[in-house]
Amino acid sequence: MTTISMSLLSQDENGVVLSLGVESQRVIVSARPFRLDIMEGSSVLMSLNSRGLLAFEHLRMRKDTFSYKVTSTVASVWDNIKSVFSSQADPEADKKEEGDPANQDETAKEEEKVEEGMWEETFKSHTDTKPNGPSAVSLDFSLPGVEHVYGIPEHADTLRLKTTDNGDPYRLYNLDVFQYELYNPMALYGAVPVMLAHNVQRTTGIFWLNAAETWVDISSNTAGKTVFGKMLDYVQGSSETPQTDVRWISESGIIDVFIMLGPTVKNVFSQYASLTGTQSFPPLTSLGYHQCRWNYNDQEDVKSVDAGFDEHDIPYDFIWLDIEHTDGKRYFTWDPHKFGTPKDMLQGLMDKRRRMVAIVDPHIKVDSNYKIHNELRSRGFYVKNKDGGDYEGWCWPGNSGYPDFTRTDMREWWASMFSYDQYEGAMENLYTWNDMNEPSVFNGPEVTMHKDAMHGAWEHRDIHNLYGLYVHRATAEGLSQRSGGVERPFVLTRAFFAGSQRYGAVWTGDNAAEWDHLKISIPMCLSLGLVGISFCGADVGGFFKSPSTELLVRWYQTGAYQPFFRAHAHLDTPRREPWLFGPENTAVIREAVRQRYALLPYWYQQFYHAYQTGEPVMRPLWVEYPEDPATFAIDDEFLIGQDLLVHPVTEEGARGVTAYLPAKQEVWFDVHNFQKHNGAQNLYIPVTMSSIPVFQRGGSIIPRKLRVRRSSSCMEHDPYTLFVALNLQRTAEGELYIDDGHTFNYEKKEFIHRRLTFANNILSSVNLAPDAKFTTESWIERIVLLGTSKPSKVTLKTADGQESQVEFDFDASMSVLTLRKPGMNAGADWTMMFQ
Repeated sequence: MTTISMSLLSQDENGVVLSLGVESQRVIVSARPFRLDIMEGSSVLMSLNSRGLLAFEHLRMRKDTFSYKVTSTVASVWDNIKSVFSSQADPEADKKEEGDPANQDETAKEEEKVEEGMWEETFKSHTDTKPNGPSAVSLDFSLPGVEHVYGIPEHADTLRLKTTDNGDPYRLYNLDVFQYELYNPMALYGAVPVMLAHNVQRTTGIFWLNAAETWVDISSNTAGKTVFGKMLDYVQGSSETPQTDVRWISESGIIDVFIMLGPTVKNVFSQYASLTGTQSFPPLTSLGYHQCRWNYNDQEDVKSVDAGFDEHDIPYDFIWLDIEHTDGKRYFTWDPHKFGTPKDMLQGLMDKRRRMVAIVDPHIKVDSNYKIHNELRSRGFYVKNKDGGDYEGWCWPGNSGYPDFTRTDMREWWASMFSYDQYEGAMENLYTWNDMNEPSVFNGPEVTMHKDAMHGAWEHRDIHNLYGLYVHRATAEGLSQRSGGVERPFVLTRAFFAGSQRYGAVWTGDNAAEWDHLKISIPMCLSLGLVGISFCGADVGGFFKSPSTELLVRWYQTGAYQPFFRAHAHLDTPRREPWLFGPENTAVIREAVRQRYALLPYWYQQFYHAYQTGEPVMRPLWVEYPEDPATFAIDDEFLIGQDLLVHPVTEEGARGVTAYLPAKQEVWFDVHNFQKHNGAQNLYIPVTMSSIPVFQRGGSIIPRKLRVRRSSSCMEHDPYTLFVALNLQRTAEGELYIDDGHTFNYEKKEFIHRRLTFANNILSSVNLAPDAKFTTESWIERIVLLGTSKPSKVTLKTADGQESQVEFDFDASMSVLTLRKPGMNAGADWTMMFQ
């Protein structure tokens, strides 16, 4: 990002006009009343404080405290000394000071009445002392021409944000919420204070950088108008421009706002990424399937579940252990009876090229026989209470301390605890899950930390929404450092903030085995992707309660096409490994998981793209079709990258779904039967229990690995199949990205990145990174062309100039051409001519 200085265009006694460096963009700053208008040409893109809702409550000292009395006594003595000297120098000074209206204002302010809750608030049995008094900040933003706003996760709500005129504002305050409600603006586990506004002309963004409790109010002058009402306005020539107004209110902190002017949504993604970073590039294995529950009972249980996947021929990469694997909820330890030889267990998984995740939560058991607690206490690393002692609260281990993750030295120490000589029983195939990091305090207000707890000089109220990000960061840094910075970490977090994308994955928390929870997983992940967090998923099957077999199957089919794919379940639910529901359902789940594994090369290159650009992996349709209003509120289907459109079945007993296929100029191919469909239509698709409606965009080339094995690592050297879907112009393009899948060596240019192109009856593979060095054993074993005609011959020309004929089959009824065993190396230059 280049920084361009603003230049002064004009000024008068009430304000200035500044150039924004971009042609025809300027900002008008008015002083009385304060207002900012951002203009392009003659149109207003955004106005700040146009409704006069700017508020900035100054920190102050309570008058009945000892420190106030000392301060005010010292001040009055100093004032007396000053007045003696100044009156000697200027006898008129006293008269001036008495008559100065500013001084009278100050006196009036001093005497402002103390309102209830200004200096202390109670919530149930909790008291929040507010040593600085009320300290809120607020500002309003007006968005002319905008009817659709998105973002500000985490909420269990629709993708398009609703107006809040007749109810509560959207709340951003990280909380451990038990059985959260749907279609509701209530706070959940994470908070990203970023909103995107979109219309057919432009996308803009607002990043309200504040980690205190925040509320967002949204109103619109078109809200509640029916389509007929809008048409009536149009017919009657009503000239009211649609407008959305947004007000941000935070409990403390300062007003620190980044405005992203686009103009395209992809410009907004890169503008936001320049501020907070992009999605970390995950290890390839973490894009496979994860099997979890609270809890796998012991090492024997882990072994038998692992064997069950092999017996039923279902691939998986990670098995997970929840809190019961520890010695009495002491993290970084193992239960000596149930998990007495963790390295044997991890070696057993490693022999099958599989991995494990174990939970490490940030509440630490207060126990003088526990090394982690003793170190934290002796180093003074715990969060403090308002009186200066270690803050303690109740969580899974009982009485617990909370490490102060805002401290750099504390985070460095925490990271060092993951080294193999500190974390007993850990091996390189053990990764980490940070839960309860909102932080969760069972006996705290709203099940979290008291706002007047102290992080050094900062109150917890000021940094609350950052706590989880810092836990996630310290853990990811620990996993990276244990390998000397060679291996990429994998860490899942429940709490998050702006920038959490740099440290790993998030999930949508403790959902329930209900159809509406399956449906809401789509807009929840789409909202996260829009604000930079691409690695998102929901607990497959639902955490609370027990899913019907139909719901479980549909959830596997949906989860297989979401970025983070993990099944998880509550301690009290019956077991639900994927083979426990009869052979027919096992087969359908197996097929969904195998579709995921075949598509891993495409998923992996989408994550590489997200790491490079900040664009989401799973994205709303409007991101790719920004001028099509029909896409603006769709949140029951989505795109993976640009080229795959997925409409999961999320209705109970569904016999069919209607998918919107965008763009008149596009064609879309059903990936299962290769049937071709025109864009710009609502397509009705009959479904059975095995159906997952997925379409490949004409004009794209997607790589798959069709030899699915027991884990992604076992498929490393397997050959590729290229699916080439032609558009109406009979062209297509795609990419192939390959690296070692687990180290940071891609940063040293150790990868293969190729452009695949079909045009003028020639299919070619060209090197996109000539300075990169990497070799692969994988080759191209099949090429499938969709929407093509039958050639008389196909000739392959390799980099050394050799030419050979390629065998093919042609299905005239479906216009599908299949080339068998062309045999080129996946990293080589080649050209294929169709005559």
